[in-house]
Amino acid sequence: METVTLRRTEDSDLPILFEFESDPKAARMAAFPPEASRDPEAFYTHWRQRLASPADVCRTVLVDGHRAGVVMKFEFEGDPSVAYWLGREFWGRGIATRALSTLLEEVRERPLYARVAHDNRGSIRVLEKCGFRKSGRGRRFASARGEDLDEFVYRLDRS
Repeated sequence: METVTLRRTEDSDLPILFEFESDPKAARMAAFPPEASRDPEAFYTHWRQRLASPADVCRTVLVDGHRAGVVMKFEFEGDPSVAYWLGREFWGRGIATRALSTLLEEVRERPLYARVAHDNRGSIRVLEKCGFRKSGRGRRFASARGEDLDEFVYRLDRS
């Protein structure tokens, strides 16, 4: 089995994270990628602000020592939230579940929230395996799909 570890995200991780987030197929599946994902300068500015924020916890996901993506805790619309993004070559192997589980051991704050496109089955499965439960539903513009889209809100109450 592959070894999945997390370490503090560094400026040197940003080029590969930009590559992962700017992948059109991955963005379409996620549906709601950060606006900065399309513009390298905006991406670097956005991430440097996140890395400097004491409220954000950004961790690079390593698989057998290789950068595979990112998992993080941040504020979204006033709620402490989590998100993750893996390079496509790392999908479907349980890596996101292990990475999020590890982050949840570090971040003890509860409740935590996550938002996911209603049809992103892989991400829904990750959240549910990590103990998140569906707590709401919303609709917003999915920039990667160019349309309004339903999303589910998930909540984790206990460690």
